[in-house]
Order: sequence, then structure tokens, then C-alpha cells
Amino acid sequence: MVAEDIIAALQLPEQARVNQRVSKKLLIENLAPTAVDRQQIHEGIEEVQWIAALKPDNCGIPAYRDAQREYVEVAVLHLTLRSSARPSRLIELLHRAVPHPTLLLISTPESLQLSISHKRWAQNEADKTVLDGEVTAVTVSSTPQVTAAFLDAISLERQPRSDLSVFYQGWLDTLLALQVAQHTGSFRAAKSPLDAKARHQALQACAELEAQIVTLRAQAQKAQQIARQVELNLQLKQLQQALSEAQARL
Repeated sequence: MVAEDIIAALQLPEQARVNQRVSKKLLIENLAPTAVDRQQIHEGIEEVQWIAALKPDNCGIPAYRDAQREYVEVAVLHLTLRSSARPSRLIELLHRAVPHPTLLLISTPESLQLSISHKRWAQNEADKTVLDGEVTAVTVSSTPQVTAAFLDAISLERQPRSDLSVFYQGWLDTLLALQVAQHTGSFRAAKSPLDAKARHQALQACAELEAQIVTLRAQAQKAQQIARQVELNLQLKQLQQALSEAQARL
């Protein structure tokens, strides 16, 4: 699986294709990053390719505007990273640098990922957009059945088309469904926005519980007193039960 397979599966309109390289200098100018971030951009990024710009006139999906955000364009970019890169930081920087909501494909020497994040107007700076919530980044599965179902679901034609905000949320829900598949072993697209929201909440619960379990296991291994070990093991069983219940909601 390579980025070109994802790009083909998106079924982007030809009139929306850009296919231009984005210079590192432009990224730095847009971001005004710290010295550490500038070094990461120079040393960690191999290439940034602007794949497409989806607009109402080239994809047939209306724009969206309200007091918090304006979705008049959705970008598709491909980020190729070197082995020395810090992927999570560079992914966040790319989403910050692009003024429009972006579907980002990330190729590293070890994996292929996709990331997505909503954007909104900055409160104190006119005409500036900021991230609205967390960046969702997902590694593409190596399981053939999951990958095939995901590639079918990510197609532009499979997304809701009432406006660009709803359309972009459709892509986000599809990425969340891929995250769910990493827990369940099978890919299932959300049945409705409410279903997608419930699964997102269950995913967050799973992540929090898994982190707590890791912490407790480390504490249990270090515990010297038997009473303390018993107490921690009891807490572990409770957390594992809660994790099983959260996974069942996926």
C-alpha cells in the first residue's frame, strides 16, 4: 500500500487536481515556527505535494459559512517524511500551515498514515484560521480486508455532499472507522452522524483506559508490599472490564 493507492481511491475530480510541490520555505513563512520546528521541517521533510483543492465549482459540493468557520475549499496534500522526522509534530505543523481543512497523506519509511483536523477562525486575529480540536492521525491497516473496505469508503462519492463542512466530517468519520478497525479487526463505516459520534467517544474511552492500564501495570511491577500488589491488580481487573465494555461499543 502506497500513497498513490489512496489518492486513486479518493476519486478526485480532474479539475480539482493541483499536483504541485510545496516548498519548505513557504511552510516556514506561513508558520513562523520555532528554531526546533524549522530544523525539523528542513531535516525531517523529504517533500510536500499539493494533490488537489476541492471547491464548489470543481466538485459540486456547496461551501459552508458560519460565525466560527468558513469552508470554501478542502485541500489534499501528501507529506513524505525522512527516517529522522518527528511525524506527530510535523503533521500538526502542516495542518496549521494550510488555511483550509486538509486531508493529509503521510508516507514514512515504516508506514502510511492519513490525518485530518477541522479548522475555525482565530479569535484575536482577522482572517487567520486555527485548528479546531485534535488532529486525528491513523495508520493504514496492513490487513487486506480492512484496507479494501477502507479504500472503498474513502471515495469522494461515498461522502455526504450537502456542504464542504459535512463532506469533510465524512472523511473524518471514515478515518475514525479505520481506527475502530484496529480494535475490532473489521472495517465498518458509520451508519449515521450519531453512530460516528458514539464510536468516537468509545475510541477516546479505549485510549484513556489503555493508558491507565499501562500505568497501573508499571506500578504493580514495582510494588513491594503484597497488599499494594493485590490492590493494584484489583484496579487492573476493573479497568480491563471497563475497556472490554468500551470496545464492545465500537
